[in-house]
Amino acid sequence: MTSGITGIGEELIVEPGGALRGRLRVPGDKSISHRAVMFGALADGVTEIRDCLLGEDVRATIAAFRAMGVRIEEFEDGRLIRVHGAGQGGLVPPADALDLGNSGTSIRLITGILAGAGIAATLTGDASLRRRPMKRVTEPLARMGARLATAPNGTPPLVLHPGAPLHGIEFPMSVASAQVKSAVLLAGLNASGRTCVIEPAPTRDHTERMLRGFGVRVDVDGLRVCLDGGQRLRGTSITVPADLSSAAFLIVGASIAPGSDVLLESVGVNPTRTGVLDILERMGASIERSNERDVGGEPVADLRVRAAPLHGIDVPRELVPLAIDEFPILFVAAACADGVTRVRGADELRHKESDRIATMAAGLAAAGIELETFDDGVEITGGRLGGATIESHGDHRIAMSFAISALRAAQPMRITGASTIATSFPSFVDLARGAGLGL
Repeated sequence: MTSGITGIGEELIVEPGGALRGRLRVPGDKSISHRAVMFGALADGVTEIRDCLLGEDVRATIAAFRAMGVRIEEFEDGRLIRVHGAGQGGLVPPADALDLGNSGTSIRLITGILAGAGIAATLTGDASLRRRPMKRVTEPLARMGARLATAPNGTPPLVLHPGAPLHGIEFPMSVASAQVKSAVLLAGLNASGRTCVIEPAPTRDHTERMLRGFGVRVDVDGLRVCLDGGQRLRGTSITVPADLSSAAFLIVGASIAPGSDVLLESVGVNPTRTGVLDILERMGASIERSNERDVGGEPVADLRVRAAPLHGIDVPRELVPLAIDEFPILFVAAACADGVTRVRGADELRHKESDRIATMAAGLAAAGIELETFDDGVEITGGRLGGATIESHGDHRIAMSFAISALRAAQPMRITGASTIATSFPSFVDLARGAGLGL
């Protein structure tokens, strides 16, 4: 059967087999793009952002700040974004509720920003976002003095009211989450005194790195991150590295498909994000770094990935928060590996765009893979993938993971709800097809 990707919009049909080859550049990092827009909007002066990801999630962030009076311009077919910062206290109340689509990063970080901004706002999103828990953000913000409310079950819509000025707190987090850490620190910029977050385990540190780039002093001592309130951000220039979370789909695809050899250019390799590389290398993947350099405070490298036989492992718990967004595609790698792969301590996966443990388990089981799920993880026995019809449940990473799985499938993979891929990787289908998925 001739391999091919067909279908635009809600359904992808991916034919089995093929290999990935070539020199590829995935879009800009989503986490960094969100923060660059947000911090530029809060800064004094102009911020220019190159290679910003313009998927639906980041566009939701851009639309939200435009609705609060920030002028954001696009040049060079979107390759350059210019943000005219409103400065501290410069945001205006939005006329309507801020619809943040499917973006958990947007709603959590913007909640932190608005908690002490002194304006009224309602934050909402699509059906998936309205199911995501917000109490882990709203509870520390309420301790700082914010006036805000959620739906009765602790989910969006989230309503913020102007109130008394915030005060800094010391907040020991119960669950490792870069979004929660960032929300509290951003609220701390508008608080009196010092705000400190103590993490239970390391999480991505893009907020700390980028705040420094905007002139904010952030003190880090192990798992303790602190800043003083009242600091102002200064506009700057940012180049966004390629997104490791997006590259992960092609990295796994090249690893599992015999004959594959790809070079992924200018990928962000922030050490708080490279858990996916560490896990794959422990499984036997062939990943070579070259041209390592620093771009705007973020480490970047080119990654060459060639096919290699993978074997199952027990994923170390300390690597779990460093690869939390990449586990859907890592589950595909496990399904194609010899032996058993075990993941525990990953209960955060239950609270993403979908319940990623349940959704991935259902799809892999439908494709003939033996597995067992737990509240906080999964045990996958590698085997031969058959074809299946996969419901993505509105989750972009589920859709892309099963598209890549077709490289090792015996029959086609049919993926419904595939339009959600545009939230993070709008060029995925074209880039994957050009690399060999479907040729």
